[in-house]
Order: sequence, then structure tokens, then C-alpha cells
Amino acid sequence: MFCLMDVSASMDEDKKDLAKRFFTLLYLFLTRKYGEVELIFIRHTDNAEEVDENTFFHDSRTGGTVVLSALELADRIRYERYAHGWNVYAAQASDGDAFGADPARSARFLRERLLPATRYYTYLELSTAPAGEHASTLWAEYGRVAEAAGNFAMRRASQRDQIYPVFRDLFRKESQ
Repeated sequence: MFCLMDVSASMDEDKKDLAKRFFTLLYLFLTRKYGEVELIFIRHTDNAEEVDENTFFHDSRTGGTVVLSALELADRIRYERYAHGWNVYAAQASDGDAFGADPARSARFLRERLLPATRYYTYLELSTAPAGEHASTLWAEYGRVAEAAGNFAMRRASQRDQIYPVFRDLFRKESQ
């Protein structure tokens, strides 16, 4: 299970808390489904790094947001450690902020490299705006990927009480 999270300055503690709740639900779901689940934590600002759980959720960083660096690192780790015989799940949490051409490049990399090697990939956009009121460029690019890929889904959340319903909705098909 890959957990990818934007930890730039725009991802405040409330958003990180929402992400942690989502990642925890996914981990609990997967441990009921599979005998062995390994966790990989990848955080990013303008560059990505694999870290332990505590650093992932609590260590502060600053910098811009380049999503592609996290996707590339996830793909490299997947290839080196989990290329054969693993069901790879990935969950990405972000507020959707990304610079320049990064959203389009990230969507292309996701579609061409990660999704073919992933059982299921979810994107959770954490926003303070009500759903539908603000569409980030990353959301728009990922939306095109979601339309064409059966193993990719995306949702938005802005409050704690939305996390479980969003999770249930994302994994309804998988649990049947």
C-alpha cells in the first residue's frame, strides 16, 4: 500500500488529519482482505522522499508542489520491491495545488506508468471549499484519467465526517 501526500505549506494540519484518517481506513480494509500488507509512505513538496509514518504525518516541510516527483518515486519503489506477485494499492492525498505543467505531466505518468501496474489507485483532494466550487488543475487533469481508467477513482473531502462516506464510496466496487 503506497501512501502519497503533498506536505507543502498549503497542506495544513487539518488536511493532513483528513488524509491520515483516509489512509488508516484503507490500511484496515486491506489488512482484512490480504494476509500481508506493507506500507510505503511518500511525502512531497517540490521533491519526494520515502519516510517513516511519524515523519510522513508530523514533520513539517516547505516548498512548492511537484506531484510528479512522488509518482516517479512510487513507480521506482514498486518496480524494485513489488514488481511480481503483489497487489499494489495506492492512495494519494493533496489539496490539488501544483505548479505549471506538473498536473498534466503527473496525469500522463499516472495513466502510462502507475495505473497499468496498480490494482487500484485513489486520489483524495482535500479542500476547504465546498465540493464543486473549486476545481484544481490537478483535479481536472486526473478527471480525464479517471474517465478512461477502471482502476482509478477520485473524490474530494473537506471535513472529518466526509472521510468514511468517501472511503466507502471509493471501495464499494472492490468490497463486493
